[in-house]
Amino acid sequence: MDLKEMNEMTDEELDQVVGGARRTVSNSESSFSFVYSGPNSDPNNLAYKVYNGETVYTTGYHEEKNGYDWYELEDGNFIRGDLIGYYKILK
Repeated sequence: MDLKEMNEMTDEELDQVVGGARRTVSNSESSFSFVYSGPNSDPNNLAYKVYNGETVYTTGYHEEKNGYDWYELEDGNFIRGDLIGYYKILK
């Protein structure tokens, strides 16, 4: 598979093929985003926050819950998919 084919794939398809990717935090409503220990925004599961422009690495696993796609990060925590950009830059 070449880079052109990868760029035409959806985020979900690409995650399955490459096993994750480098993504940039991009929250248009705040200067940071929260990361949780599970795929939900329960305040008891708050792990830490990341700021816009920071890089996070996804594992390729994601889950839809409560109307959001949640992406697992390399450290085992989760972030909402709408708060991270997808630049299709492979690690």
